[in-house]
Amino acid sequence: MDQNLIEATALAGSVADVNFSMWSLFVQATLIVKIVLIALVIASIWTWAIIIEKVWRLRRLGRAAAAFEDEFWSGGTLDGLYEQVGQRPKDPMSAVFTAAMREWRRTASRGLDRSQLSHTSLQQRIDRVMQVSLSREMEQLERYMTFLASVGSTAPFIGLFGTVYGIMNSFQSIAITKQTSLAVVAPGIAEALFATALGLVAAIPAVVAYNKISTDLSRYAGRLEAFAHEFSGILSRQLEEAE
Repeated sequence: MDQNLIEATALAGSVADVNFSMWSLFVQATLIVKIVLIALVIASIWTWAIIIEKVWRLRRLGRAAAAFEDEFWSGGTLDGLYEQVGQRPKDPMSAVFTAAMREWRRTASRGLDRSQLSHTSLQQRIDRVMQVSLSREMEQLERYMTFLASVGSTAPFIGLFGTVYGIMNSFQSIAITKQTSLAVVAPGIAEALFATALGLVAAIPAVVAYNKISTDLSRYAGRLEAFAHEFSGILSRQLEEAE
């Protein structure tokens, strides 16, 4: 039998014996590559946890805001709505409303007639309170968004680091065994490409979700600001009528 045919048959058999499953690639990887793979898996799991939580929470807050706006514009009194919402608002829009009404009522609790107060100073205090409440609520909603941005921008490079390290190990295997067969270099190259794939798996959802959720958060913040301006206008008209 031809010598080249024998070598080719042996090479094919040796490559076929190599297990290229994800778990086998992880087990056979070096310590540095294993750390990279574990870090990317953790980042991917955390990314999906944040995505699911943000999407669910924004949908819930959208429904809560619609219900509150319906109640607000139903024609009832502001004091009645304040008593209904209570001291523990369940969503940012009702929190902004509660903060403004609390400042509005604090004026009356001090025994001061609103008609004797400076219209401008009281209006400014109410607007400031609503803006502080709005900023605080949005800060809570935007929590962990920095993590999504960080994963989207760094995960491919972390995977690339694992890739470079895996290829370096393949070259070291060639130098040690003095063989260039696929059976020698395939495991190292496979684990290197596995690190790249995991980097992309972690980064792509993070980037897409960051862009989508950021847009939804900006839209929701605009909705809160619009409500704050409308409510400020209502309170301003009541102050003018009281003068």
